[in-house]
Amino acid sequence: MIQIKNSVQIAAMREAGRITGEALLVARDHIREGISTKELDTVIRHHIEKRGAKPSFLGLYGFPGSACISINDEVIHGIPSEKRILREGDIVKIDVGAFYKGYHGDSARTFPVGRVSDEAAALIAATKQSFYEGVEAVKVGNRIGDIGAAVDSYIRSKGFSVVRRYVGHGIGRDVHEQPDVPNFGTPGRGPRLCEGLVIAIEPMVNCGTYEVRELSDGWTVKTADGRLSAHYENTVALTADGVINLTEVEVGE
Repeated sequence: MIQIKNSVQIAAMREAGRITGEALLVARDHIREGISTKELDTVIRHHIEKRGAKPSFLGLYGFPGSACISINDEVIHGIPSEKRILREGDIVKIDVGAFYKGYHGDSARTFPVGRVSDEAAALIAATKQSFYEGVEAVKVGNRIGDIGAAVDSYIRSKGFSVVRRYVGHGIGRDVHEQPDVPNFGTPGRGPRLCEGLVIAIEPMVNCGTYEVRELSDGWTVKTADGRLSAHYENTVALTADGVINLTEVEVGE
């Protein structure tokens, strides 16, 4: 069942979203060659807890980290580790959630480590823009399929592909709620969008095939062909005044 939120609930989610967005900015400022993904995870956790919140992902379905941190051909759900060291030219995806006063925020970014290839830079830029293309379709009376169709159309125009096995989702008191929000779809199909809907739109975009594989650790997902992948996500609310981006702390971040 889709859980529609009222203005008071959306205001509370905005607080959770702000903490989530701040944690990503803190992580961004610590990214450098030589740092481990475990160190980044610790920085993220400390910020969230300092703000009086809890990391949404820590222990969720048994996940061992406070953030999902994935490098290069890793799509999502990378486990933070002292052995995973960032190198010049890597792209690193950081997916963060914060639970505050009964509600969750959820957001992800892909960051370059120093100078990256032209292909990597183009992938990061296209993935980010595809999120905003999807947001343009978030209007009362539209349907979930309109969001995915907008994301997929844009990504195809750039020569990349959207992951189909994993999708965005509703969010609120639980990290994952209905409805599913695929990054592909047919315009005019799926649940109708209405005022009070809060969803996490999160394009996961690959340079090559959209097919992915899960590693033996039970968490980390990689591209099937070993090519690069990028991820961009925000929690957004559809209100009488339009769409509110609950996790965007700095405009364009």
